[in-house]
Amino acid sequence: MPLIDLPLFWLIIVDAMAWMVLHLSISFAAQRIPIDWFVRNKRWFRSFSWEKEGRIWQQLFRVKRWKGYIPDGTLFISNGYNKSKLHGADSMSLYDFLLESRRAEWVHWLTIFPSILFFLWNPIWAAWLNVVYAILFNVPLIVVQRFNRPRLERLLKTSR
Repeated sequence: MPLIDLPLFWLIIVDAMAWMVLHLSISFAAQRIPIDWFVRNKRWFRSFSWEKEGRIWQQLFRVKRWKGYIPDGTLFISNGYNKSKLHGADSMSLYDFLLESRRAEWVHWLTIFPSILFFLWNPIWAAWLNVVYAILFNVPLIVVQRFNRPRLERLLKTSR
């Protein structure tokens, strides 16, 4: 039983507002994490052998086909990393992009976890719907980062 009993209309409004606040808060907070943190904690973002350097994501989900339709995060977070900063194969730009891909993956993992809060004010079915939303919204964005990053790492190795 939820702590608050809201009519469906208000439940939808509260859930939408909660997600907006959560998405923006987590994104803004992640922008405050010094980029050195993503350098020091690169092991958390390494590719696993079963990912075949990101190729598994293309095989399973055809990432190249749909990743271009995902809006750039800088539409919502103005101080985020804009891919237009990439200047060709400049190794410094590629390295910055690599680090920002770690930040992006981190943000999307963190955004899934607060979905358990929705059990506080939603009926069980609606709370689970919010968990599903969190997974369906964030996992594709995580997959894109995990697909792109090994390619960036290979480019960086060859550009040195």
